Order: sequence, then structure tokens, then C-alpha cells
Amino acid sequence: MCDFDFDLDRSNVSNAYVSGMREELNMYGTQFNQINTIFTCGYIIGMIPNNLMLQVVPPRIWFPSMQIVWGVLTFCTSAVTNVQQIYAIRFFQGIAESSTFVGTHYILGSWYKPGELGKRSGIFTSSGLVGTLFSGVLQAAVYTNLNGVAGRSGWRWLFIIDGIITMPIALYGFLMFPDVPTTTKAFYLSEEERLLSCERLETEKDKDIEHGNLSWGLVRRVLGRWRWYGCSLLFAVSGETESFGSNNLMGQWLKAIGGFTVPQIDYYPSGMTAFAIVSTLVCATWTDATKSRARWPVLVYMSFCGIVAAICIIVWSSPIGLKFFAYYLAGATYAGQATTFAWANQICADDHQERAVVLASMNMWNNVVNAWWPLVFYPATDAPRFTKGMWAMIGTCIATLLVTWLVWYLERREKREKARREGDEAIETRSTRNKDADEKSIKSNAGLSRRSHESA
Repeated sequence: MCDFDFDLDRSNVSNAYVSGMREELNMYGTQFNQINTIFTCGYIIGMIPNNLMLQVVPPRIWFPSMQIVWGVLTFCTSAVTNVQQIYAIRFFQGIAESSTFVGTHYILGSWYKPGELGKRSGIFTSSGLVGTLFSGVLQAAVYTNLNGVAGRSGWRWLFIIDGIITMPIALYGFLMFPDVPTTTKAFYLSEEERLLSCERLETEKDKDIEHGNLSWGLVRRVLGRWRWYGCSLLFAVSGETESFGSNNLMGQWLKAIGGFTVPQIDYYPSGMTAFAIVSTLVCATWTDATKSRARWPVLVYMSFCGIVAAICIIVWSSPIGLKFFAYYLAGATYAGQATTFAWANQICADDHQERAVVLASMNMWNNVVNAWWPLVFYPATDAPRFTKGMWAMIGTCIATLLVTWLVWYLERREKREKARREGDEAIETRSTRNKDADEKSIKSNAGLSRRSHESA
């Protein structure tokens, strides 16, 4: 399942807001931010339950079912008459949508080795960004060609088209999604290919943890290691660097300063998304290509770009062209998303149940922060300057660098301890073998001596 549809939906709400929804529904103050906060609350509630359901219900059934629920709710959005109805719809859409992002990263980690994950995670994340990119283009085209058709506003047609796009993708998921290697029934995989996909990723620990066999031991394993704490903190912090794009700050800025048409306000922010796609694919592919599979340089790169972009916008006297450059440069902050989840998959590769919880928790804690973050630092009433938000971006990027170092350090320490244990076990094994060989030699020599004595 690709993330295209869900990211298209998130972007559609932002694009609809600046394309007539605000005026038609008489929205005011921070109601736009409240829509996103309520959606985030539903997303948080559904996160871990949805990912654990993948241990019980085949993903090829669960993912498309949630997408159909989401699609029906999207159709409902096109008929709302007040902002309160959008609040209710977005809450339940958040629950349905929370099944897919971390769930797909979990599935990717079940099929690919650490050295293959970066590129695959990058392609998946980029599919969502393509949805964001397509939303601006689609909204501009819909506003130009369908606004007023059948008595419906252009922004309402946007949600109708989005819902129509959803259904064939859900059907494709029912037919084609492969589940995980140990349970796959995909018709396009032979039995030999299925067995190979299991063997190439099998670890000693995973042999004792069957898919779907949940127990309280999972809680002890998750809470007893650093992985859950470190990875959750990493994405809770680094995920907020995406605030420029997720809150459509550029679109709000263009609308607030005036002088731009509705199609231009929809089109121009697409440059940020385009740079986000390029950054994501290049960085994710690079991390797989490096011998050490190092993920941390990508987080350094995105933090640097976020700081530079925020500084350029804080200096309000800077020319408008520099502000365009800054908003486009901020697209680089999306590069850390694929890399961070690939890193977590790599860290937890020896325990698929822990991996499912860690991946879900990363996105959950990020959304816990995101539920109030835009209300405090990026309220719509702060357009066009978003001064608080720019300072928050600088602080978030610095915090990302610190937490990145912490996770890198803890991962290296764990690897050293594992290597030391394996070395001790190897020494003990050799010692046992030598002892057995010595005892066998002594017994053999004693036998020869006894036979010699009897012959004499």
C-alpha cells in the first residue's frame, strides 16, 4: 500500500482551507489548527492498536479495510456544512489512517535487510510526498475547472475526487499486498521464493517469537531496553522539523501577503514538496550505499537546512525571492522521516514484535507533540511571519542533533556489548571443545596403554 492517498488527504485539507473552505464555513482564529489537532488525536489513539493488529489480522486485509473506511469519510467531507462536522470526520480519519504509515515500515522491515531498507523506506515516504505534490496541482486544476459545477465549490470537488481515487487502491491492496514472509500467500511468489524470503532475514531470536503470538514478555522486552525510549524520542523531536510543510506555512504566507491568485497559492508550495522528494530519495539511497549503513548524517543535513530556512524567514526585511528559497529549502526536513524509520528497523531487526511497537511508538509520540505544537508555534493567526514558529524550528533542529548523537551512541554501545558477548561465547565454546578433546585423548591413551599391558 502506498502512502500517496493519505498524504493527498492531509494536503487537501490545507489546500482547501486556502481555496475557499475558510470563507464558506466561516472559519476563524485557530480553527484550521484545531482540525489538524483533532485529526492527530485520532491518529495517536489508533497507532499502537493498529500496528499490533498486524500481528493478528493479515495486513492484506487490515490495510485495505482501513483505507475503505477512510475513503468513505473523505466523501463525507465534501458535504460538510460547518467546521464541527469536519472535526468529527477528521478524528475518525486519523484512527483509520494511523494503520498505514508505521504499519508499512514494519512490513518493509520484515522483507528487507538493514542495507536494503533505506532506499525502500525512501520510496514509500516519497510516494506520500508525491500525494502532497499532486494535491496542490489537483486543487488548482479543480478550482479552475470544477468550481461551481453542480452547485459545488472547488474544494468540495477535491474531496470527491480524492475519495474516488481511494477505492481502486484499496482493491489493489486486497489482491496484491504480500503480508509478511512467514504468512504470505501472494500468488505471484513461488514456494521457493517464500522460503528464501524467510531464511534471508531469520535470526536466532525470531525463531522463538512466532508471528501473532503476543505475550507479556513483549512488554518486558520493550521497556527493559533503550530502543523504545531512544527511537521514540528521536522521531518525537525530529518529526517536528516537518512543520513548515505539514502546516502549509508557505500557502498561508502567500495568502496573507496578498497579490497571488488561488491557483498560484496552490501551485507555488509544490516546490517545497518537490525538493522534499529529491532529498528523501537521494539521502535514503546514499545511506544504503555506505558500508556502515550510517543514518545520522541525513539528520544532520536536514537540521542544517531547517535552521538556515528559519533564519531567512525571521529576517522579515529579506527579499521575497529569499523567502521562496527558504520555504523550498525547508523541504529537506522531510528527508529524515524515511531514514529515521529505516534506522529503527535496523536497530530492532532481531525482534519483530518489539520492532512493531517501537515503530508505532515513534509515530505516536511525534503526533502527541504535534497535537499541540502547531497551536502554540504555528497558529494561523500568526501568518504571514510565524515568528514563534521560526524560533521553534531552530530549537527543534538543535534538539534533533543532540538526540541523534544519543541514539548513535547507544546503538554503538549495544553493538560493542553484543560483540563482546559473542567473543566470550566463542572463547567458552573453544575452551569446551579443547577440554573435550583433551579428555578424549587421555581416554584414548589410557586404552592404548591398557591394551599394551595386556599383550605383554
